[in-house]
This record gives sequence, C-alpha cells and structure tokens, in this order.
Amino acid sequence: MKILHIDSNHELLINQLNNLGFTNHEDYSSSKTEIEAKISDYDGIIIRSRFSIDQQFLDAAKNLKFIGRVGAGLENIDCEYAESKGISLFNAPEGNRNAVGEHSLAMLLSLFNKLNKADKEVRQGKWLREANRGIELDGKTVGLIGYGNMGKAFAKKLRGFDVEVLCYDIKTNVGDANCRQVSLDELQQKVDILSLHTPQTPLTINMVDSAFINGFGKPFWLLNTARGKSVVTSDLVEALKSGKILGAGLDVLEYEKSSFENLFTSEQMPEAFEYLIQAENVILSPHVAGWTKESKEKLAQTIVDKIKEKFC
Repeated sequence: MKILHIDSNHELLINQLNNLGFTNHEDYSSSKTEIEAKISDYDGIIIRSRFSIDQQFLDAAKNLKFIGRVGAGLENIDCEYAESKGISLFNAPEGNRNAVGEHSLAMLLSLFNKLNKADKEVRQGKWLREANRGIELDGKTVGLIGYGNMGKAFAKKLRGFDVEVLCYDIKTNVGDANCRQVSLDELQQKVDILSLHTPQTPLTINMVDSAFINGFGKPFWLLNTARGKSVVTSDLVEALKSGKILGAGLDVLEYEKSSFENLFTSEQMPEAFEYLIQAENVILSPHVAGWTKESKEKLAQTIVDKIKEKFC
C-alpha cells in the first residue's frame, strides 16, 4: 500500500510505516490541486491541517482506503462523504490529551495568580504586591463542555484540588469518578470556571455568544483550548468589559486560518482582538495546548497503531 504524507510529522511515523511494509511518499509543498491530480495513485494519505479534504478531492482519490489526521479533530475532512466511500478515518486525540489538560490547568492558575501581569511589571521595575493578590482554585466549581479525551484529561489534572468538576456533553453517561455530568442549565448556574473541550461542528460554531454567556448565574472565568470558532470574540469582549466574564485563557481564536498555521485571514486586525491583547485578565497562546515534544511523538504513534490494527 502506498501512503502520501502532505504534512511533516514525527519521524517515527514514516519509519514505522516503512517497517510495516508500506511505501511512503512525502509532498509538503505541492498545492491542493497538484495533490488532487495524483491522489488516485495512493491507498492512504496522512495530513494535519494543510488543506481540507472535500468531496471533489475524495472523488479524485479513487483508490483511497484511509485518511490519517495527526491531530484530535476531523473538521477539515468531509467525514460523511469519505465514510460513504468506505474510507477509514483515523485521528489521534489520545496523543495530545495530556498536553491539553496540562495547558488548561496552566492557563487557569496563571490567570488566578496574575502571573503574566506580575512578570511584566517586575521586569519594568514595578513591585506591586497588593495589585497582584491572587485567588485560589480550591472551593471553586469547574464546568467542562465536552467530556471526551480532552475534557477527561483536564478533569484528571484537577483531582489534586478541592474543587467540584461538572460536565455537559451531548452524549449520555460520560461522567466518571473525576467529573459529574449535569444538564447545561445546572452547569450554567453553578460554575465559577468554564472550559471548552468540544470539536468544531455546526453545533459548536459560535456556541459561546452573548445569549449563552448571559445564561450563567454568576460571573465566571473562560478557558478555550478547543476551537476558536466556538467563541464569538466580540461577545466575549463585551462580557469582559461588563465583568460577566472575569478573565479568559484562549489558546485558540476565531480568526485562525483553517490550517491553524496563521492567525488572520485578512490583514486588518479586528477591534475585538486589539482589546484582548491589551487586557490584563486575558492570556493568549498560539494554538499550542496540544503542542508538546511528547505529544508530537504520541500523536504519530497513535496513527501508526491505528493503521497497523486495521491493515496489518
């Protein structure tokens, strides 16, 4: 079987697939049109997010047996159409879930203890102790929307704190010893901290808007390490200004290109983003919650293991 790799990944991916008897070709620079012209020669394709796999591409991929996405989500693939053609889909949320859990916790603790603000001030020669008095996580209620691999990983990290962890998920019976599943209404009434761990779907795009935010019973902190398009940034900014949202840790932004490699789809910086970069109660990172040295290896290994299980 011949596999085409269109995004670079950990070297173990190709090395182990070679050892399993697959023929591996790499093309990290050709356009989507150029890849589409030759995809019929391949049985498998390995991607991250360089471009979308749509119906036209899948129609050209006449011999394709599987698509491997070295990442958690599959939103850049027309999954329903691919599966109708008998194409197996492999992703790897198991590979970076621990990294996302740790990053979520790091953002939360940094927000609560004003670490970014304090660090910047000390570097400027300012020694403002009272202005940097923090708050403690113990005694708080943490709400998770989405309780799959990422949500479970974050809940596990919270076990060492004296907190109540609640989750809301469209699937039933996903709660466990680390988290109690509740209705969305109960979650909105009780939480002090909300953390998003949902894939990008029609249900989650623009999910966190003004109506959603105003449905919470008390002011809360927001973490988003999932997908940027789940949060309407302008509505988030209004809630930050009013105090309905106390602070935000954002690893993802709605302005990201679908490849995640660049921030803006246009050159003009949105007004809402200008507010975020100035706000002292906001922490931003460039879609790296699942982007560790360890997760790079684990993501690749997960894809190898799934291909091996299916085809060897």
